[in-house]
Amino acid sequence: METLDPDLLKTFLAFVDGGSLARAASTVGRTPSAVTAQMQRLEDIVGEPLLTPQGRGRGLTPAGEDLVGHARRILAVHTEAWLALKGARAGGRIAIGTTQDFADHGLPDLLRAFAASHPRVRIELRVGRSLELGSALQAGQLDLAITMRHAPSPDEAAVISEPMLWLCSEKGLAARQESVPLALLDPYGGFREAALNGLDAAGRRYRIAAGSASLAGLRSAVNAG
Repeated sequence: METLDPDLLKTFLAFVDGGSLARAASTVGRTPSAVTAQMQRLEDIVGEPLLTPQGRGRGLTPAGEDLVGHARRILAVHTEAWLALKGARAGGRIAIGTTQDFADHGLPDLLRAFAASHPRVRIELRVGRSLELGSALQAGQLDLAITMRHAPSPDEAAVISEPMLWLCSEKGLAARQESVPLALLDPYGGFREAALNGLDAAGRRYRIAAGSASLAGLRSAVNAG
């Protein structure tokens, strides 16, 4: 009995997610003709057509639609097994720095999953201000730092992106004052500069009434009115 090659399934899902053979080729790093050959090979294994002409491109046949869920589960189990075996052998130490906000809300689940797949790796966690963590990373004291930035630099990667918003308390008193009292994050990261530039551009007067290294601190200051 022939089996479903994970490489063929990866290419198939690249087509499903990208919507075209050209995008699939770019995703998997192959030529379009190689991707077409892989799809034909997968159809030979399944014994049914998976792709059908659709407008100027191609869509999925009913068999192709059925295969999508199976392909995702197969690749998920394949990846899980690979990580479990590789992680079980990996050892050593990793030093991670993060802000308090991410340590409270986003990091616990990630650390739990990493510890389960890499039981021999010792995790050292450092919680601090973005500026301090950035300096520690540059000094080689951390292997990874999760900080808050208005925009990542070329040597950084965005993990989570959220819109920057103006917020006020339910009382709405601050916005009605002639000089708007502000609660701002620390200067590191560009948020404070972006906020003040926006007010300057709008011609609004302001004064810095409170500062904090965390979003929780800002929320407390804003809720106080």
